[in-house]
Amino acid sequence: MDGEFDREAMLAALAWQVELGAVDAIGDVPVDRFEVKPEPKAKPATTAKDQHAPVVMPELDAVAEAKAAAGAAATLEALAAAQEAFPHCELKRGARNFVFADGRPEARVMVIGEGPGAEEDAQGKPFVGRSGQLLDRMFAAIGLARDAVDAEAALYITNVVPWRPPQNRDPEAEELAMMRPFVERHIELAGPELIVLMGNPACGSLLDKRGITRLRGNWHEFAGVPVMPMFHPSFLLRKTEMKRLAWADLLTVRARLEGAG
Repeated sequence: MDGEFDREAMLAALAWQVELGAVDAIGDVPVDRFEVKPEPKAKPATTAKDQHAPVVMPELDAVAEAKAAAGAAATLEALAAAQEAFPHCELKRGARNFVFADGRPEARVMVIGEGPGAEEDAQGKPFVGRSGQLLDRMFAAIGLARDAVDAEAALYITNVVPWRPPQNRDPEAEELAMMRPFVERHIELAGPELIVLMGNPACGSLLDKRGITRLRGNWHEFAGVPVMPMFHPSFLLRKTEMKRLAWADLLTVRARLEGAG
């Protein structure tokens, strides 16, 4: 690249690409198409003296390390710091921000989704894009809100993974397994009366079950806490005819909170 491209010009070019919708890099590192690679040198012949037994590295148990880190956290603030510092989840390498939670930890209802999207990744908060706006309207219809002053009417919102998966794909089984100890400790420290799981990845992580159409509308349990699976708001934006089922689930949640469920 010649000297005529200054910093402002490159930033403008990048902003133009983002405006066109190019928000994700395909590769992990940029590729220099003009690089002239030297010819590979021939390797010298090895002798028996040069050959050594391979070094055996201890196998990494990322889940065990996650359990230890999460278990040592005595507060939500300490848990957030431990999870953000956890080095073994590759998702953090491609994310802009760590997304821990939003709302009031004292809330009776804890909502758990799958992972941040583009807006959530940019703002560092869960459920703030179109899906989040729909989620807020859904729970407002039964008198609950993340910004409620009264804990009785509040929501506490998080995800099963705190970093955005590339191209908004579903979190993989290995990623869910590594993050599950943090989610379990998160629930333990927040102490909700009931949990709403949004979508299949959240159900797979905590209930070890998938098939949200079959799971929704029925009470389940995790660590002694009642759990209601629901369609993810992003699904409801695509399948608006399913909103009637989501409304029925919301009424079931409200009934449970009122002691009539």
